[in-house]
Amino acid sequence: MLEYGRLKVTKDFKMKVFEKVSVIKCSVEDLFDFHLDVKNLEIITPPGMKVELLTEITTPKVGDVLRLKSTKGFISGVWEVEVKELVRPNLLLDEALKSPFKRFRHSHIFLEVEDGCCELRDVIEYELPFGFVGNLFDFVIRSEFKKMFEHRHRETKRILELNKG
Repeated sequence: MLEYGRLKVTKDFKMKVFEKVSVIKCSVEDLFDFHLDVKNLEIITPPGMKVELLTEITTPKVGDVLRLKSTKGFISGVWEVEVKELVRPNLLLDEALKSPFKRFRHSHIFLEVEDGCCELRDVIEYELPFGFVGNLFDFVIRSEFKKMFEHRHRETKRILELNKG
């Protein structure tokens, strides 16, 4: 069990974990709503990568399955992601049903901190395919996560703080 203030998130201790945390000057509700709107995923996706929503759902609810096509360079793949939990305005948890990973779970955590600021925390739990051989490439995956989530957080901060001002 991972605890973030009053929020508790179940953790699978067999999976690897990547976390990215940022503080954004906005309301926790605005931060939650921004992430709940699937169209914003395209806006915060890093250059050189493209994410295309293949389903009609733009505001998902628990149990919805989103289909996304992700392309980086000449490599593309379709992800199917199920929304497992929504706790307004603090948690959006999705789990991949189909992806390049053996297992992939993403907790988007939103917490009020102080002075009109919120903490945005992305917790990625993942298991690579191909066992020992796949784990040899974990450093590459972590590096890609770091670049991607630094960009996503920077863009989220820019957009939400710009809209506030």
